Amino acid sequence: MTDDKKKPSGLEGVVAASSAICTVEGETGKLLYYGYDVRDLAGRASFEEIVHLLWYGELPTRRQLAALSEGLAMSRALPDEVIAIIRAFPEYSQPMEVLRTVVSSLSAFDRNACYYSHHANMCKAVRLTAQIPTVVAAFQRIRNGKDPVQPRNDLGHAANFIYMMDGQDPSEVASKAMDTALVLHAEHELNASTFAARVSAATLADMYSAITSAIGTLSGPLHGGANEQALEMLLEIGGKDKVEDYVHAAFAEKKKIPGFGHRVYRNEDPRATFMHQMAKELSQSTGNTKIFEMTEMIEQLMLKEKNIHANVDLYSANVYYLLGIPPDLFTPIFAVSRIAGWTAHVMEQYNNNRLIRPRAEYIGPWDRHFVPIEERVGDEAQVFEMM
Repeated sequence: MTDDKKKPSGLEGVVAASSAICTVEGETGKLLYYGYDVRDLAGRASFEEIVHLLWYGELPTRRQLAALSEGLAMSRALPDEVIAIIRAFPEYSQPMEVLRTVVSSLSAFDRNACYYSHHANMCKAVRLTAQIPTVVAAFQRIRNGKDPVQPRNDLGHAANFIYMMDGQDPSEVASKAMDTALVLHAEHELNASTFAARVSAATLADMYSAITSAIGTLSGPLHGGANEQALEMLLEIGGKDKVEDYVHAAFAEKKKIPGFGHRVYRNEDPRATFMHQMAKELSQSTGNTKIFEMTEMIEQLMLKEKNIHANVDLYSANVYYLLGIPPDLFTPIFAVSRIAGWTAHVMEQYNNNRLIRPRAEYIGPWDRHFVPIEERVGDEAQVFEMM
C-alpha cells in the first residue's frame, strides 16, 4: 500500500482529542487554562486555586478554596508502608523511577482505587496531588540519610513542599517562587505525558495506572529534564566571562542550547517571563546572582544571534537551584505540579470516553513465506548477549 500524502511525524499537528481544560496558541505565545491567560493567573492565583480551576472549570470562591485546601492538607501524609517502600530502594536509584513505582503502589492503600464514580475519582485526584510532593520530599531526605519530615496542615501546598524538603520554614520569597512555578507548570494541553495518561484512562484503567503512565512518559529526556540540562550547562560554563565563547562554540558545533525553543510556541513562552522574574527576585534575596546573570547573558545572545526565545525551563532551572533543590529532582517537581493537569485530563477522559486506538502506516515487508529453521541464514553478529 502506498500513499503519496506525507504522514505527520510524531503526530505533529494531529488533533487527537477535544478538551476544555487548556489550549496553547503557539503563534501568539498564549497559554490558557479554561480560558484564563496564564499571564493573568501567575503571581495572583495560588496553586490550589489553579487545581480547582483545572478540576471544576472555574476559579474557586473562598469557601470552595478552603474546602479543597483542607482536603489537600489532610491527604498529604504517606502510609508507613509507603515510606518503607521508599527506604527499600537502592542508593543509586533515580528519582523518577522511585516516583513512578511509589505512585503505582499508592493505589494499594486507597480503598477507592477501583471505584469510578466522579466523587471517587475526585478523591483520588486530591490524594495524588497531595501525596506526590510528600513522596519527592521523603525520597530526598531518605537518600541523604535523614528521616522524612511530616507535612504540616497549616502551610500552603508550595510552602509545605519546601518545608518537607529541609525541615525549615520557607521564606515568603521562596514560597512565592515555588507557588508560581507550580502554577506555570500545572497544565500544558496534550503534551506527551498528558496524552499517555489519557490513553491509559481510555482503556478504563484506574487513575493511579494512568498517572503512572504519565510519570513514565515524563521520565524521558525529550519531555522532562530540560531544566536539569540547562543548569548543567550553566555549571559547566562556570562564569560570566566564559558565556560568549561557550555559546559561539555551541553554534559552531550545531549543539543545542537547553532552555530555548519549543515544539509548539513560535515566539515567546509566556511562562518564561514569570520564571525570569522569580529567578531575579530569588537571586537578589539570596545574594547569589551569578547563575542568573549568566542566564540573562545566554538569553540575550540567543535572541540577538538566532532570534530564539527562552522557554520556561531556562529560568525554572535558576529558581530550583536557588531554592537549594538538587538537579535530579527538577523533573519530579514537574510532576508535583503537572499532577493537577494530568488528573483533570483523566477525569475529562472518563466523562466522555472512547478507546484511543490510532492506526500506523505499515512500512515493513510484504508477502514473506515461512522458512524452516534448519534452512534459515542470518547475521550471526546479531546474536543476543546479556549486558
